[in-house]
Parts: sequence; C-alpha cells; structure tokens
Amino acid sequence: MTVPVIKLQGVSRQFKFFNLKDVSFELAPGQIMGLVGPNGAGKSTTIRILMGLIGADAGEVSVLGHSMPKDQAAIKQDIGFVSDEMRLYSNATLAWHMEFVASVYQTWDATYAAALLKRFNLHKEQRIKGLSHGEHVKALLLLALARRPRLLVLDEPTSGLDPVARQEILTELMDVLQDDRRSILFSSHNTLDVERISDQITFLDRGHIVDSRDKETFLERWRRLQLDVAGPRDLPRPAGVVDITASGHVATITTSDYTPALHAVYEQAGATVREVQRMSLEEIFVASVMHSRQEQGQ
Repeated sequence: MTVPVIKLQGVSRQFKFFNLKDVSFELAPGQIMGLVGPNGAGKSTTIRILMGLIGADAGEVSVLGHSMPKDQAAIKQDIGFVSDEMRLYSNATLAWHMEFVASVYQTWDATYAAALLKRFNLHKEQRIKGLSHGEHVKALLLLALARRPRLLVLDEPTSGLDPVARQEILTELMDVLQDDRRSILFSSHNTLDVERISDQITFLDRGHIVDSRDKETFLERWRRLQLDVAGPRDLPRPAGVVDITASGHVATITTSDYTPALHAVYEQAGATVREVQRMSLEEIFVASVMHSRQEQGQ
C-alpha cells in the first residue's frame, strides 16, 4: 500500500478572527496538488501547519510518513519550502546562499543548480537586493529544487510574476515530476496556473474544504446547460445541480454531476436543451465556493 506524501485528517486551528475547520486531504507520491482558494481562505495557515511552523488545535498531520510537528526534524531534509513571503539576505550574493544551503543539505546537486541558474537567467555573483521580484522567486525556487527534495511545498510562488516568469517556473515544476518519487503541493488563487500543472485539486474557502478530487474529474463532471423554456416555471433540481438562473425564455443550469440523462429530465419539464458547455477550472471554483456558501448560509 502506497503511503501518502501528505495526509491531513480533521485538522483545525482557531484564531481570533479566523478558524480553519476540519481540513482533510491526501497527496500521493509523484503528483502535484493545487490548493486553490481566495485570499484569506486558509491556504497559508494549512501550509504552516503542514510544515510544523504552527500547531493544530485538533486533527492529525502526516508528511512523508512522519507525524507533524513531532517528527519535523527528521523529515525537513526531504522537504523544500518556498513562500512568496520568504526573503533572502539582501546584501549577500546568490552564490553565498547556494554555498550556505549546500553546506546544510547533503542532497545538494551542484550540476542541477548550475542548470537552473542558466535556465532562470540568474547570475551567482549578483546581490539579492539587485534582483527583481521574479528573479527573487526564481532564486528561492533554485535553492529549494537543487536540494532534490522528495516533497516541494510552494505557497503562492507565482504571485505578482509577469507571464514569462510564471511560464519558466511552471515549466520547471512540471519537469520535477519526471521523477515519480517527488511530489508538489502548490497553493494559489490563480486557477489558470493550477489547471495547467496539477493532477489533484483541493478547493479551500473560509477555512474549510469545499471539494477535493483529481483535476480531470472536476473538468469532466462540471457542465453548464443552456435551456429554452416556454415561460416562467419551476425547473427540476436533481442531485448535482448547484445553480439555476432564468431570464425570460432562457435558463442556465450549472451541475457538478453531468450525465446525458439530465437532458430527459428537463425535456420532461417542458424545456429544450440548446447547448451544453464545458467549464474552466476558474468557473468551477467560483460555482463550488458560491454553492458552498449558500448551503452554509454565509
């Protein structure tokens, strides 16, 4: 039986103005999980608990088969962590940082580090204070990747980057998983980035999990149906339908569990299915969050 790289079960943490509530998900080896949520959803809090930076009030956290935070010293060698909030020493050079990290981590791969320097167009002798925001993020990623960690945890790494820098970083992340022993947890509010590189996706909103499953299932099961209706009427709402919007003789049905059988349901109700549209991950995320908030009365 394959041991999950990450396993959170019933994790909760209470703050004065925010609560993380009953968060549970798993990440298998060799996969990328996108942790998606709006600002303030609890993505960074979840990652801090996962990394042992703060403790949970309840629940269990396992990383690479070890209990967190109890066993964090034993596994930090195998985890690379990059956050948008991390800062390097501004007066030191990138070369100094590379030498320092290499002295701490025995897994440092100098050949890979040199390749990343070239790929990211970074210069070892440049001081950190002279780097642009995008270059700073790429320097952080280089320092994490060149250690060859089994798990890479990234907290909003592409935030504020220009399209070219984002493409460079996302391409490198996809290359990382050519080694099926390595895994990535990637948090972002940018659904386009997540849709491009993730195998698994977890939606987080207001401190709780809205949905968590593989990307292809999300994209395959969610649909938007455009109906022609003869006039105002109550349309059926079978299981999976999360929203019905009507305007005049047109109605829009959003479902998280599309099957062709839905056509017969609405035709029997006197409507005609005019079009079935696939939805982007961003549209699915927004629909999931809004439906979840309605169900909870928020």
